[in-house]
Amino acid sequence: MAERKSNTLKSPKKADKTAEGKVSEKVPGKNIFSTSIFQSFKNPFEDARFRKISGLIFILFSVYLFIALVSYLFTWQIDQDKVLGPWSAMKVNNWLGKIGAVTSFQFMHQWFGVSAFIFSFLFFIIGIKILFNVTLLPLIRTFQISFFVLIWTSATLGFLFHNDFAPGGGLGYNIGLWLNETLGKVGTGFLIFFSLIGFLALTFNLSFDWFSSTKKEEKEKEIPTEIIQKEEPEDVFNTVREDKIVSFDLTDERSTANDIEDETEPEIKSEEKKNLEIIDENTVPFSIEETPIEKNIFSEDKKTENDLPFGEYDPTLELSSYQLPSIDLLEQYNNKEINVNTEELTANKNKIVETLRNYNIEIDKIKATIGPTVTLYEIIPAAGVRISKIKNLEDDIALSLSALGIRIIAPIPGRGTIGIEVPNLNPETVAMRSIIASEKFQNTTMDLPIALGKTISNETFIADLTKMPHLLMAGATGQGKSVGLNAVLVSLLYKKHPSQIKFVLVDPKKVELTLFNKIERHFLAKLPNSEEAIITDTKKVIHTLNSLCIEMDNRYDLLKNAQVRNIKEYNTKFIARKLNPNNGHKFLPYIVLVVDEFADLIMTAGKEVEMPIARLAQLARAIGIHLIIATQRPSVNIITGTIKANFPARIAFRVSSKIDSRTILDSGGADQLIGRGDMLLSTGNDLIRLQCAFVDTPEVDRICDFIGSQRSYPEAFLLPEYVDENAEATQGDFSAEDNDALFEEAARIIVQHQQGSASLLQRRLKLGYNRAGRIVDQLEAAKIIGPFEGSKAREVLIKDALSLEQFLTDLKSRRSEPF
Repeated sequence: MAERKSNTLKSPKKADKTAEGKVSEKVPGKNIFSTSIFQSFKNPFEDARFRKISGLIFILFSVYLFIALVSYLFTWQIDQDKVLGPWSAMKVNNWLGKIGAVTSFQFMHQWFGVSAFIFSFLFFIIGIKILFNVTLLPLIRTFQISFFVLIWTSATLGFLFHNDFAPGGGLGYNIGLWLNETLGKVGTGFLIFFSLIGFLALTFNLSFDWFSSTKKEEKEKEIPTEIIQKEEPEDVFNTVREDKIVSFDLTDERSTANDIEDETEPEIKSEEKKNLEIIDENTVPFSIEETPIEKNIFSEDKKTENDLPFGEYDPTLELSSYQLPSIDLLEQYNNKEINVNTEELTANKNKIVETLRNYNIEIDKIKATIGPTVTLYEIIPAAGVRISKIKNLEDDIALSLSALGIRIIAPIPGRGTIGIEVPNLNPETVAMRSIIASEKFQNTTMDLPIALGKTISNETFIADLTKMPHLLMAGATGQGKSVGLNAVLVSLLYKKHPSQIKFVLVDPKKVELTLFNKIERHFLAKLPNSEEAIITDTKKVIHTLNSLCIEMDNRYDLLKNAQVRNIKEYNTKFIARKLNPNNGHKFLPYIVLVVDEFADLIMTAGKEVEMPIARLAQLARAIGIHLIIATQRPSVNIITGTIKANFPARIAFRVSSKIDSRTILDSGGADQLIGRGDMLLSTGNDLIRLQCAFVDTPEVDRICDFIGSQRSYPEAFLLPEYVDENAEATQGDFSAEDNDALFEEAARIIVQHQQGSASLLQRRLKLGYNRAGRIVDQLEAAKIIGPFEGSKAREVLIKDALSLEQFLTDLKSRRSEPF
């Protein structure tokens, strides 16, 4: 002790550091028991080595016990009398030998019967927690449920079975025998049944309909409510239900508020403009704030969006009488009012707080934002709380709320809070009419506005397709994908004139987009000599995609000649009459390619479809060609890396697995949606949850009938003609009229090199094999080269360039002679 005191006096700073455990160098006279090795034995789980060994022991013992118990089910009749004998003379048939036989006999026969398998399960999750620090299930709750199941199962089986192999074990047999003697068989049966019902009610919060009305009245009496009326805003037509934000402030102080008479209704109606401050049984203040009402406007007299000064070119002049569809063509879908009441909000809040407090997680404040289908509870955790702890409780919160589709956002970007999205009991149908009639949509300045629906804060969400610039949609069957495509097309039809946008519709299923046939000569684009504007045949899809690539190249040539960078600058310059139509310039409409089922095209055509789509996605943005691709199979062999790299904007409806969610969004969440139009929109870094606007088939039919009944262009917008270079070469004679465009150039190359080879034409003219072979056949028919001679090269019949030119001149003269 004296030596330690002297050291302290000489080096007080070193002594302080030693007390804090931060000294690395040895101090003379220091007790050996203060070393880190001894401290690790005092708290063994602080030592990583001990933690790994103990975790492995738990896992190995759980596997060992499981095998021993399974073996006991097959060998108990042979081993039972041997286990009771002396150890040295024991010869057992258990798969794990004497120890396995004794262990399984003790757990299965002496104690708990078949419910002993629960011990193997518990040891396993404990081992995983210790070894990997991974919580497969919440330990405390799992132990509580397992203990009840262990005792209840053992007692029930002991009550039901009385034979040599008692499935309830010795404990269950004795409990069942005692209960029979005490309560009788009928009383024991009632006790076992009602104990199970009581356990389920306490654990899973079962509700009883006959008790709900009484409970509701008691809660209403317990929650005093104060209502503050706001001034009524100015009346507008077709008012959209306003946003509701609910705030919860959690404090440790107890309220001493005076008694307030209960004069309020628990239901919050959308037409009532009010703030609520509620003090519930947990003394948590509760308030609802209203956002300004979103105005709905729609001008029936509005025909086009262009108001051009005199002298400028008007692209809408050819169809100057065209009228945009009327708002009356869409359904209202009044939901009669959404019953978002204080009971539902307060109950969910209390369950969330209770669940988090069970895991020692304190919260400073909760704010609830009510959306059309889900309510977002924003949590501000207390200082020192780790976000990962709350994220790991996703399943526990879902269990406590008894709700489908719980999603935790930890943290919410840009807010510094943690979000818990809980589905509403009575979801709202977001009508397309309310979105189209909104002020945000009607007054937008976007080039291609698409109305997707409403956000979780009940705000109308409008996106610009030109900024996306392409859209990839995925979702399981029946989750709203086709309705989403219809919403995109309808919103563009309500905003654009036929001269400003054209659609290329690809529908392999042949039934989803057929309604848009009626607007073929107004809005659709197709190949020349094509009968149907809606493309359903895979071969025609390939030709159409390659035709769009040709259109893209032609438009880039126009932009180059006009010395502009994108379609918007080009059209502005053309409208101002700064580009001469005699030089090939023209007004360029936007082209939107819509593919309803991309997986079918990939399976039938593969690379022939993927490559032109990838090329369009990479280059077509600047010249006004945009792609919208939908699929119900978001797997990696359908949505390849090439496709994903060029589609930063993606929409995911509900999918069946987390793998599909990560394939489409590069993150989870789509597997936790609730369906029926509930979707996630990813635009790079942001992930937004939306309720898709609902537009039914009869509404689309009425809109197409309205547009189709008006004066139209003589025919649909024609795409450039595409010649398939990979078409099979036909054998036989070729007429001069059928010669390839590169026939003469190919003849000069053949004569110059005196080599009649298709590979030579491939290299020099950069052709495909089939087209080069077809040109060789044409040269043979024209007697420029000789016939095929096996492994030998074809003979070149014209020996010099002068003779060839004379021959080509004679060939042209024969073509121009009249019959």
